[in-house]
Formats: sequence, structure tokens, C-alpha cells
Amino acid sequence: MILYHTSYTEIIHPDLQHSRPCLDFGIGFYLTALRIQAERYGERFVRRGQNAIMNIYQFEEEYEGCKCKFFPAYDGEWLDFITACRKGLPHEQFDIIEGGIADDQVFDTIDLYFSGIFTREQALGKLQEKKPNHQICITSQTVLDNYLHFKSSLRL
Repeated sequence: MILYHTSYTEIIHPDLQHSRPCLDFGIGFYLTALRIQAERYGERFVRRGQNAIMNIYQFEEEYEGCKCKFFPAYDGEWLDFITACRKGLPHEQFDIIEGGIADDQVFDTIDLYFSGIFTREQALGKLQEKKPNHQICITSQTVLDNYLHFKSSLRL
């Protein structure tokens, strides 16, 4: 599977040391299978006057012994997991997590839920109206080293 990661620099050897805490799925290396999504993310760097580099990887889908989690929709399980990760709370650990992004369209709902303005039911009702984007978060350095292979990069 081809995956993309957009940054201000080329990343030949991804590592977890440069990951930020309190992201959607916690500390990890974030990728997407949607090239257009990776290209649009690069616009953030360009607006800041930085380089936008789309890194392209081959991800081996035949990984063994990995603990994986897939969130097919913006549902209660996804909301609980995102909430725990973004607040830095303890949560179940996985090597690979795949699901929707709490992007600009979704984050307003998440923010209203975090602040107590929306109840859980109101937030879930709003989230059900949204079509999830796509992200894969690899939280294991072993998985990064053994199954994710840099192919090339492209300046956007």
C-alpha cells in the first residue's frame, strides 16, 4: 500500500522521537492513503512560508504480531479514543491505528464536546453527518523500521 506523510522536510527514516503528544491517536507517525489529503495538508506549510514535502512510502500490509485498531466511522468508540489521546489520558495501546481525522470540519464539534457545550449525544449526532478522512498512525518504532519503506519525496 502506498502511504503519504507531508512535512516541511524529507523523512527517509521516520521515528517516534519527533512525534508530538496529544494528537488524534496519540504519539505516532501519521500517514494517509489519500494523496489529495496529503497535498492539501502541505498548504499549511506553504501558508507559513515553509517548504511542503510530501514523503511517499510503501507499507507492507503483511505485518505479523501487531496490535491494530480500525475506526470505520466517527462513532462513540472513535470519540472516546480521540478524547483520551487529545487530553493525554491513559488509553488502550495499539501498534497501528487507522480511522478518521479530527480535522477542521470535525474539530469544531470535538472542541464543543471537550468544553461541555455539546453533550456526547449531540457531538455524535454532528459527527455522523461527516464523512471521515483517512489517517494511519504507527505507534511502534519496530513497525516503522520493518514495514514502512521510504520510496521518494515530492516538493509541493
